[in-house]
Amino acid sequence: MTQQETRALQIAATKIRLGVIEGVYHAKSGHPGGALSSSDILAYLYFQEMRIDPQNPKWEDRDRFVLSKGHAAPGLYAALANRGYFPVEELGTLRHIGSRLQGHPDMKGIPGVDMSTGSLGQGVSAACGMAKAAKLMGKDYRVYALLGDGEIQEGQVWEAAMFAGHQKLDNLCLIVDNNGLQIDGNIEDICSPYPIDEKFAAFGFATINIDAHDYGQIADAFAQARQTKGKPTAVIAKSTKGKGVSFMEGQASWHGTAPNEEQYRQAMGELQKLLETYEGGR
Repeated sequence: MTQQETRALQIAATKIRLGVIEGVYHAKSGHPGGALSSSDILAYLYFQEMRIDPQNPKWEDRDRFVLSKGHAAPGLYAALANRGYFPVEELGTLRHIGSRLQGHPDMKGIPGVDMSTGSLGQGVSAACGMAKAAKLMGKDYRVYALLGDGEIQEGQVWEAAMFAGHQKLDNLCLIVDNNGLQIDGNIEDICSPYPIDEKFAAFGFATINIDAHDYGQIADAFAQARQTKGKPTAVIAKSTKGKGVSFMEGQASWHGTAPNEEQYRQAMGELQKLLETYEGGR
């Protein structure tokens, strides 16, 4: 990747993180930790990787994205808003009565949302269906789905994986946001899903392990996924919960907690300073 491309992605990801904090703070509820950990992946998908058109959200030949870990909706909404699907100012209405930005994605009310999700494990099944539909219709669109590492404790994930491997869905790319923490604590202590890559490989997937905050590795992984034929791909993205906000990083307590006013100001200040650095080319 060029330095200019990397800088553009850093700016996009920081704006997504700002949107996450803005939305969750004004909602007084929500899930910032996993939205922040996946912001770099979302930035790459929406600003570099996927074939999409914000002016035509239902374009038949667009690539599809499913946020299987639907509680990370603040991150998806911030990505969509900054990509031009709806006004960025709308992010502050998250979870408000009358707002279309519900606590979990709603495909009927929010432009750019390809699947309603929230019940963990179900989104990946929908993504498999989309990928199989493309095969049946002779379409070349790709399907991406983002899962949480706590989410893959759900049995339905592995039923879907078995289907994807059996059907040789090489137009499907799953990304596991491996931040190591779920609402109750460390995933290893609760119900360890490790080794994640070997499990997906056993179901017929090509697997790639990356740093979720390294754009070069993200770019290489998606390029490899596009080139892989005859099997789906699972990208295991090692990330930091709460990435970008100092006091949220690596803390399970921020899985589903909204910041108070003091914390909001500190988080926004840190991210604004980071954005200024990136925009200034420093």
